[in-house]
Amino acid sequence: MLVTKQPVLRRFWYAVMPESDLADGPRPFRLLGEDIVLWRDGEGRYAALADRCCHRTAKLSKGFYCEGKLACGYHGWIYDSDGVVVRIPQRPVAGRERAIGQKVKAFRAEARYGYVWVALADPLHDVPDLPEAADPGFRLIHEFYEVWKTAGLRIMENSFDNAHFSFVHRDSFGIQENPDAGKVDIEQRSWGFLMTTAMPVKNPEIQKVILGMAETHTTRNMRSSWFMPFTRSLEITYPNGRVHIIVTATAPIDDETSQVVQFVIRNDTEADAPAAQVIAFDRQVTAEDKEILESTGFDVPLSAYAAEEADMPSDRPGVEMRRRLAKLLREHGEREVRLQSAPTSSTAD
Repeated sequence: MLVTKQPVLRRFWYAVMPESDLADGPRPFRLLGEDIVLWRDGEGRYAALADRCCHRTAKLSKGFYCEGKLACGYHGWIYDSDGVVVRIPQRPVAGRERAIGQKVKAFRAEARYGYVWVALADPLHDVPDLPEAADPGFRLIHEFYEVWKTAGLRIMENSFDNAHFSFVHRDSFGIQENPDAGKVDIEQRSWGFLMTTAMPVKNPEIQKVILGMAETHTTRNMRSSWFMPFTRSLEITYPNGRVHIIVTATAPIDDETSQVVQFVIRNDTEADAPAAQVIAFDRQVTAEDKEILESTGFDVPLSAYAAEEADMPSDRPGVEMRRRLAKLLREHGEREVRLQSAPTSSTAD
């Protein structure tokens, strides 16, 4: 599936940038092949516009903040959050700012969990709800924000794939001599699905400190939420009651690359587990994932048994993702677009 060719994917929220990046001025981003500019207005609200001035096509991300609005850096035309030109410095019209009539395309933007989320069209669902983020018994730790050269669907499938632990993560938490992927239960939701499972894992020295557990092995009891199309929340509960929730939000830049946001929510304190150590271990794990995922093909077929990709029983969550996305395309009158010159129909049920 080529994500930039499937219009329905524009109808979801994507975490595209930390709020802090917009403190001093507008910033560019490419989402699903669309060049946008993100900025913050004078009332603290976030906005997203097409990154192209309607006057002489300069990028608005080269502009600056002006009295709570966005000014083009070329000739100073002033835009509001709806993309409307409200002032042309060379042609002032007192009291008739919005009558100028020029505008650029505007998109939905919303701040949640320290990041700006954008939807390029009327969203089918809300920004994923993470109730623990507002719970005073939990803390939120921002881990990283970076580009991965792989498809968002590959990242999501990997996030629900127990079978890769023993191999990709053999240097961190995977038990190589025990490749059994275990049993998973999947419950369907309107926004995706909830998967529950439990897996034995190694408990390396750094984890012993941040989990407060001396054992060399432990068990991850996992509740994983897949929010269509490319966001997941993995709640890991350890035997001592420590909860580590990993949120991975993937925004497709284009067909081949993805912007990855990751933060965690934990029911402990800095004194219990220093944030720097929490980040260090998770960064080891995600570096292992990134290296292998960037070797995969980006045109992921949605057909559950597509000829070019075999599967095995532990692939069930990924197969279910492909089935749900194929169904989504059909419901919106779309056919799956692949690298071939002509679109092909999805055959997943």
